[in-house]
Amino acid sequence: MSEDSKKEILAGLDRPLRIGTRQSPLALAQATMAANALLSVHGWRPDQVELVPMIASGDKIIDRSLAEIGGKALWTKELDRALGNGEIDCAVHSMKDVETIRPGEFILAAMLERADVHDRLIGADSIDSLAERAIVGTASPRRKAQLLRLRKDLDIRLIRGNVQRRLQKIEDGDYDATLLAAAGLNRLDMNDVGADIPAEVMLPAPAQGAIGIETRSDDSHVRRLMHAISSTNTFRAVIAERLFLEQLTADCHSPVAALATIEGATVFLRAEILLPDGSECVSGESSFDTGDVSAPGILANTLLGQASAGLKAVFGR
Repeated sequence: MSEDSKKEILAGLDRPLRIGTRQSPLALAQATMAANALLSVHGWRPDQVELVPMIASGDKIIDRSLAEIGGKALWTKELDRALGNGEIDCAVHSMKDVETIRPGEFILAAMLERADVHDRLIGADSIDSLAERAIVGTASPRRKAQLLRLRKDLDIRLIRGNVQRRLQKIEDGDYDATLLAAAGLNRLDMNDVGADIPAEVMLPAPAQGAIGIETRSDDSHVRRLMHAISSTNTFRAVIAERLFLEQLTADCHSPVAALATIEGATVFLRAEILLPDGSECVSGESSFDTGDVSAPGILANTLLGQASAGLKAVFGR
């Protein structure tokens, strides 16, 4: 990038770019990745970006499931308030924790290149090797349903808190095992922790492994800064997964898995919906052009059409 281009991009910012983030170790690691990407692509000095950490409501309440206390908005509302008030210029999110329907005043301006999408099992080498009636901790309805589909004998119990807290619960013997996203562990330099679960065994959550950056919709300058670090293929894949969710009207109670991959101009989307106890699972796949925004919703309706009345009810149908 030429010096003239750098000056043009920096025009309009007479202070550091303020990046909002949750205060957890993983969130800070992800915000640092976004900051470093901006420094690299724009040729900025380190003092031209500033991380603004804040404690999310979801980090404060760890004894109940998200569905009981307000859903995914508990991860975003503090950042939303700061962004809307102009206290930060952008907000970095783990995309799987972001509500499907977002306020119109914000726009998803960029996504970093997606990381490992797999779940990782902590406490055993595989799901099959778990002891009979093993206690497995998870706060995810998807993981609970998928585990029970594979092993009806497992004792699934709620576990919440950051990665370090969950790992300590396993170390202390409070649970026999838990599941964590491989991407998060890797971003915390815990690449050797746990055993990967193949997507063929447990399809991941929509948007798992993706880091998104939101800006104010009317802030075209910051949007342009973010666009420079965005991965087109990650953006297309995650949007397809979120469009699938949107058509399902899925929420924090809904066991849903989806994974899109991009090959050239084609999107390959695999998805499944489950009853919370894992007793029913309807899965399917679709391939379509990257510009086709209706195809993910068609797949959602197809799966719902094959579902029992009980499974339809999970999605309010």
